[in-house]
Amino acid sequence: MKLVNLINCAAWLLFAATFVVVGQESAADPGFDFKGRLLVSVSDADMVPSAYIDGNLGAVDGADALSVIRLDRPVRELKAIEIPASNSVTGPPSALAVTPNGKYAVVIETLGQRTAGRSDQKLKDLPLGRTITVVDLSNPDRPRVSQQIEGFRQLIAVAINYNGTLVAVSYRPGGDGKMTPLAVYRFQNGKLSAPLVPQIPGWTAGDSLSHVEFHPTENILALVNETKPTLSFVRVSDNGSGITLAPWGNTIQIEFNPFQMRFTPNGRCAIINSAYTGAAITGPGSYFFSPRGSVQSIRLAADTAADGAPIHRMIARASTGFIPEGLNISPDGRWIVTTNLENSTFAPNDPRQEFFSSLTLLRLDSENGFLNRIGDFAFDGVLPETPVFDNSSRYLAVTNFTDFDQQQKGGSIDFWRLVESRTEPQRVELVKTNYSVPVTRGVHTMKIVR
Repeated sequence: MKLVNLINCAAWLLFAATFVVVGQESAADPGFDFKGRLLVSVSDADMVPSAYIDGNLGAVDGADALSVIRLDRPVRELKAIEIPASNSVTGPPSALAVTPNGKYAVVIETLGQRTAGRSDQKLKDLPLGRTITVVDLSNPDRPRVSQQIEGFRQLIAVAINYNGTLVAVSYRPGGDGKMTPLAVYRFQNGKLSAPLVPQIPGWTAGDSLSHVEFHPTENILALVNETKPTLSFVRVSDNGSGITLAPWGNTIQIEFNPFQMRFTPNGRCAIINSAYTGAAITGPGSYFFSPRGSVQSIRLAADTAADGAPIHRMIARASTGFIPEGLNISPDGRWIVTTNLENSTFAPNDPRQEFFSSLTLLRLDSENGFLNRIGDFAFDGVLPETPVFDNSSRYLAVTNFTDFDQQQKGGSIDFWRLVESRTEPQRVELVKTNYSVPVTRGVHTMKIVR
């Protein structure tokens, strides 16, 4: 979501956020050595977290932004460079995708902008979003918008394929997604083509396609149907005149209220999280008092059917903290982390507010899909929707929507370390460091350029 006056600006302003350092570690110290090229995130500045509960958007805090953090500088010099980019936190944390070479980011909005000057506007008053923004990251110190178009209404998730030539966008049935909730764009030199709308094999009109994700090495697209709920896979083909989708293996039944799906780095397994929120589980008005969420592991092409088609099999599941919206897998394929909202969405003066969020750490066998739950790790933060591992698989960056302390403005990208004990080989800890990069309030989706 973006403010009207910023949309019409002739120039896009750059904002630099300073880096907060409380600890005494240096960039070369093995205690903090976060490896990667860039962290890219988006923030929705138009609503406070409690809008999910009472519908009140609260005061605007800045403008919607895309933030870029260069990781090739000493730790004390890390900062976020921001440009306005319309986005919305009201969908899953799937509003941002980055090309594999790190040159471009694509941002979508689920709900549109709030009316400028209205302090009493409600969440339900926001229009359905349709803006798609392409940002050129080739100069990370001066990111710029290379394209902005109108997509279909109520966009929900965006993904880019392994070689950066195709962009898939899903949109909700409440918008334009009643019949075929998927558009595919060809992508070249920072420009999206006209949308191509392929038929989804076996799709039921009215179902909600809440998440899409491309395979790391092939044009296979994972489709998360939150209505059923199921996970299916299609092979995407571009014959020059159009895009076609062909089934790739069987459909898998998954658990209630799925949020995100990730392929393991080796492409052998699919990992998905389910939040178990919603009236179907807890009754009307009880959204934030649901059971613990879960992670499920699916072994891809575990068997082969008589006709040669792959057979995917559910291998394992493990429980997480409460409302595991964010999910990611370490580059070495050994670890899974979910970011759990817990009850942090309530207003600070609401007696239901428990003043913590959490991360859940799982050990993963990425060859076979086996899971081993390590534990939950609570911390002082609000709506942590996305975790990202660094290249070494030893550190995490986590989005923090805002702070419980109302005097502390804005949001942040917080850094954690993953520690395997030398004295107790089976002991593994997630430890929140004192390092944090300020960004615009409402940060929710984040990607790393490796």
